[in-house]
Amino acid sequence: MSESKSGTGPGAPTPRDAGADLPAYPVGLRLAGRRVVVVGGGTVVQRRLPALLAAGADVLLVAPEVTPSVEAMAAAGELTWQRRPFADGDLDGAWYALIATDDPATNNAASAEAESRRVWAVRSDDASAATAWTPATGQSEGVTVAVLTGRDPRRSAAVRDAVVERLHDGTLGAPRHRGRTGGVALVGGGPGDPDLITVRGRRLLAEADVVVADRLGPRDLLAELPPHVEVIDAAKIPYGRAMAQEAINDALVEHAKAGRSVVRLKGGDPFVFGRGMEEAEQLAEAGVPVTVVPGITSAVSVPAAVGIPVTHRGVAHEFTVVSGHVAPDDPRSLVDWPALARLRGTLVLLMAVERLGEIAAALVRHGRDADTPVAVVQEGTTAGERRVDATLATVAERAAAEGIRPPAVVVVGDVVSVGSGAVRGGSDGGTQRSGSRNGSGSGSGNGSGSGSGGVRGGGPAHADES
Repeated sequence: MSESKSGTGPGAPTPRDAGADLPAYPVGLRLAGRRVVVVGGGTVVQRRLPALLAAGADVLLVAPEVTPSVEAMAAAGELTWQRRPFADGDLDGAWYALIATDDPATNNAASAEAESRRVWAVRSDDASAATAWTPATGQSEGVTVAVLTGRDPRRSAAVRDAVVERLHDGTLGAPRHRGRTGGVALVGGGPGDPDLITVRGRRLLAEADVVVADRLGPRDLLAELPPHVEVIDAAKIPYGRAMAQEAINDALVEHAKAGRSVVRLKGGDPFVFGRGMEEAEQLAEAGVPVTVVPGITSAVSVPAAVGIPVTHRGVAHEFTVVSGHVAPDDPRSLVDWPALARLRGTLVLLMAVERLGEIAAALVRHGRDADTPVAVVQEGTTAGERRVDATLATVAERAAAEGIRPPAVVVVGDVVSVGSGAVRGGSDGGTQRSGSRNGSGSGSGNGSGSGSGGVRGGGPAHADES
């Protein structure tokens, strides 16, 4: 009678029978330093081992053969591998077991021993014969998501992915912590398309109390912010253009010291002509915690969006990114234009539209071929994306004729001619393209008609500097 009550005597329900229609009881296991026995060494085990090892489990793996990845883990000392079939007694001292061989008899034997030793066991081949199930898990910034949906692994994974994605992008916000310390995150917003900001950047935006943005930040992201978020347009901070950066720094410090979470949203990457280090140093001097979130720089992403690789085998093995906001003959210029003209690789110019004629002339004067292909891409990765093709000899005239204006990225080099038409433009509507390398003809998309259509205002910039 007592044996029957304990669930181990004759007539006791088996794991398959007991509570078959009842929900699983969710629980987290602290496996650090505790023995976990893994029976099998195939792809299922290969997928499950990293989580067990990350939890600090003392893993004993029993299998005649294992995958190369599992063998590498054993060789690195991450687990103990006994190269043999499962044998009675292997679960002695185990807290948890993973049974995942392709032999039903071995799985049944291991399950029976686990039941007799009261060791929770997962079976990869027959969940109904197991005493435990592994949930679909994911992590986001210290939050672990685990989903069980009636032993339906595909549904569990789908729910897991949906929740983790919303945690990543900030649309599923965690409760705000009272009394938290203020700080500033310098977030690179990417080239313009709101989908191209990093996962971490989007999450920090969703958690922000204050967002300080300027004309180079991807403005479409601001429309997604919760209504309580204060958005400060850095371009409208008083004291005029010369004092703008100092005023921005003061605003960041003021809000952070008031205990607010502040995001400084920049176009591209904050440390690529973005004055990010100036702001970081000012904040550090004021004792304000600073986090830097890199962004996708327009120097590489905008050319890619219109099908231009900045490097290509047999064409260009190097690329150089240069700020064009200072003219080549200006004493303030730190760029060695003669050296750039001698390079055979790709030259990417940011903030160069207003100096395009002077820069092209300087490159030709110092030795770059006047027929070198050039592409000017305005508002890349956005709906207002436009591309004008020319040469160093004609680019200034072509850009002016097409009404090109900042923000734009200029690409100089033979890579401009690589893969023409092979890659669709990065914006939803495709790339509006005009011009030819010799400066004749214009068109949009198919090369016919006028390519000087209107440019959408307010788009993100492609010079990373603010």
